[in-house]
Amino acid sequence: MRELLKNYINGHWENGVTTGTSENPSDLSAPVAEYARADARQAEAAILAAVDAAPGWAMATPQRRADALDAAGTELLARRDELGALLAREEGKTLVEAVAEAARAGQIFKFFAGEALRMPGERMASLRPDVEVEVTREPIGVVAVIAPWNFPFAIPAWKIAPALAYGNAVVFKPAELVPACGWALADILSRAGLPAGVFNLVNGSGRQVGRTLVESRLVDGITFTGSEATGAQVLQQAAARGAKVQLEMGGKNPLVVLADADLDRAVDCALQGAFFSTGQRCTASSRLVVEAKVHDDFVARLRKRMGQLQVGHAEARGTDIGPVVSAAQLDQDLAWLETARAEGAELVCGGERLERPTRGHYMNPALLLATPAQRVAREEIFGPVAAVLRADGYEHALALANDTPYGLCAGICTTSLKRASHFRRHAQAGMVMVNLPTAGVDYHVPFGGRKASGYGPREQGRAAVEFYTTLKTAYTCA
Repeated sequence: MRELLKNYINGHWENGVTTGTSENPSDLSAPVAEYARADARQAEAAILAAVDAAPGWAMATPQRRADALDAAGTELLARRDELGALLAREEGKTLVEAVAEAARAGQIFKFFAGEALRMPGERMASLRPDVEVEVTREPIGVVAVIAPWNFPFAIPAWKIAPALAYGNAVVFKPAELVPACGWALADILSRAGLPAGVFNLVNGSGRQVGRTLVESRLVDGITFTGSEATGAQVLQQAAARGAKVQLEMGGKNPLVVLADADLDRAVDCALQGAFFSTGQRCTASSRLVVEAKVHDDFVARLRKRMGQLQVGHAEARGTDIGPVVSAAQLDQDLAWLETARAEGAELVCGGERLERPTRGHYMNPALLLATPAQRVAREEIFGPVAAVLRADGYEHALALANDTPYGLCAGICTTSLKRASHFRRHAQAGMVMVNLPTAGVDYHVPFGGRKASGYGPREQGRAAVEFYTTLKTAYTCA
């Protein structure tokens, strides 16, 4: 991309007050794009455009909404290879994973095109004679979408698509590490048949653009995915003015491996869950809780499999794990390893900065033996780092799995239906996986967590209606 990637406000492409450069974490000598960075004034203009457009879109027919979303989904699917290559270049996800994510975004838009035609409601008899009661859902108004960098197509899709499907106007702020992906999605939506102002894109800093969206009294709802610290600030600021808030703030997800598990399958679940996507996903298996009887065998098998992983350029054939997204993130990952070792954790393998033919942010995935009290076993790292905890038995493993302030996802590997059923019921997490990696979810079912992992209604699937709409109860006397 050579042209400046602009902001999209009220149906027009606009320059920003400054420009930024999106880098390629696989090859720092080949930047991805130059993009326009908006300021608070432009963010306010986007909000005003959404406010003006929201009433008309709220009254649009379900078919018109469905058609627009279906058009966006169709283009995303048709261009999945091109968009996947862009994602791989900008975020560092392997090409296979990136193409799959672009396709997932298209599937999400098509799913919510169908949901636009299925707006739920109820009609029932009143307790009083000759009175009817109708319960309907209406859009909340203007929704601010603040998205992270690790899934730059899928996460915006699962926020923007339901917002539009249920009749809201949107102001979208992508993460500054992935502006080209945000622009590509906005470019597709600009041709989908949406009225001017219904969808707006503003690239820029959290300090200016993000803060404006969160604090504006004209924004009716904020859906945010990011760090726990930032999410807490969003909640505090939005609550002060009564805005609706939906937060997804990460996890420290356990994968329990019991002695009766198929160890090869368990190792595969751990490998995929902990290290694929460079460990940069909120559902990553960063805590591997292994029953003592198979602990050493499991660690040895996992170490061997880790040694076979190919770390390299995201677009190269045969790459299993791409680069870390940025220099700052890589420095943070390496600092976490130093902290872990200083607290007594044992490094089994990995953890080195790697050199490759192209200069990038490469790191060898790291495996540690840790204790439950150590920070590496309790705090989210968001990188290719996993800690193994030894459990005395199932009950101890369950207690260790739940011994975390987070509650996004939890997994178990076992051949016991009894243990699997018990774990599904007692794991303190919003999502539970049995004999599957903790990372990997379907788009037609709810996504979200408990405790510090999330706040507000769930994302994705039919559950999305809870955040993006408000209920109205109407009484009519015949």
